Amino acid sequence: MSNSTQAPTPNDSEHDFATSHEDFAQQPVPENARRGLLAMSAVMLGFTFFAASMWTGGKLGQGFKLWPDLIVVILLGNLILGVYGALLGYAAAKTNLSTHVLSRYAFGVNGSKLPSFMLAFTQIGWFGVGVAMFAYPINKFIDVPNLPLIIGGGIVMTYTVVVGFKAIEWLSVIAVPAILLLGLTSVGTAISDTPGGLQALMDVEPTASLTFAVGIALAVGSFISGATLTPDFVRYAKTRKIGVAATIIGFTFGNSLMFIFGAVGAMATGVADIAEVLALQGLLGAGIFLLVLNIWTTNDNALYAAGLGLTNLTGLKRVHLVIAAGVIGTLLAEWLYNNFVDWLVFLSVSLPPIGGIIIADFYLRCRGQYPSPASHDFRSVNWGAMIAWGLAIGASVISPAEGIFSIAPLNAILTAMIAHVVLCRLLNRG
Repeated sequence: MSNSTQAPTPNDSEHDFATSHEDFAQQPVPENARRGLLAMSAVMLGFTFFAASMWTGGKLGQGFKLWPDLIVVILLGNLILGVYGALLGYAAAKTNLSTHVLSRYAFGVNGSKLPSFMLAFTQIGWFGVGVAMFAYPINKFIDVPNLPLIIGGGIVMTYTVVVGFKAIEWLSVIAVPAILLLGLTSVGTAISDTPGGLQALMDVEPTASLTFAVGIALAVGSFISGATLTPDFVRYAKTRKIGVAATIIGFTFGNSLMFIFGAVGAMATGVADIAEVLALQGLLGAGIFLLVLNIWTTNDNALYAAGLGLTNLTGLKRVHLVIAAGVIGTLLAEWLYNNFVDWLVFLSVSLPPIGGIIIADFYLRCRGQYPSPASHDFRSVNWGAMIAWGLAIGASVISPAEGIFSIAPLNAILTAMIAHVVLCRLLNRG
């Protein structure tokens, strides 16, 4: 007698596990999986509340006077990020699609693989930076060698991303108030430990002066890759208003706070590395758990986005690609940590045009309406978008050092938008 119920084979179990952890990588997020404002804001703040942003703030704090120069640089940089991210967030909340699926409309199915590769590569890089920043404070505090900490941190962080968006949401709800507490405590300590208090910090002269253009480029470059990947998370928003609000809260409010926390600490101690600042303030012991949580949440977001990009690139299961990306990021952690500023400059040149092209395609070329990806006949490669990307990178590279056109990332975004619309009309008439 035959038995129709059979035990699953190992391959079947592996397939079921991978399928159950796909997190709608290549399709719209269904209604029953979407989130409200509190959950979405926690995720976006968990993304932007990153110790590396505090490190960037430290670099800016060494390059500008606190008032008004530094505050202006921080506000302008994060205003650019906030508007840019909100435009992408609205498109994501309306379509419930990831950055990489949205890019198929603008770049074509095969054309979208290049921006997916670039974005995935940069997020793997951020994951590596975060793994190193996870390991170094623990090393300073309890003198455990960096290598096992980097490997262990990489494994644990990769596992939570394998679980998917739900794990990222849970971690963010814990980490957001934790990093707020840590940052405010660090700022309070910096003011109280400095003779003359806040006024003395405001009078501190830059030790490594930066131009206005470089400061804005650093501020924007510190999270331009994250802002470009806003749709990967905001696609879970219940409404467009929730998507836009959560994005603005994350980038304009959250990222600005991280910069200020890092800048004040650097002005008070003379060092930009947040772990060294906390150690000098006597906060590393109390803050180590909060700092680790903070890094963990942003690293999860970075690796999650990398997995979605690699899925669009290869068509393979997200969960398998997340594991591969986690291994690569962990192996590169030490090198990325020691080349951080160069990494930001690279990001500020190459990534803004991708989001600019998606924005122009959605709002200007398609009037805010995309057909369902299941039924749409995508181009293979949209050469108008590819050429626009190249022109935008060129505009960023030749941006002047001073003046109204000195903000290279903004030049790249605007050039990409204009060039995409014009070139698509010229090249795709038929």
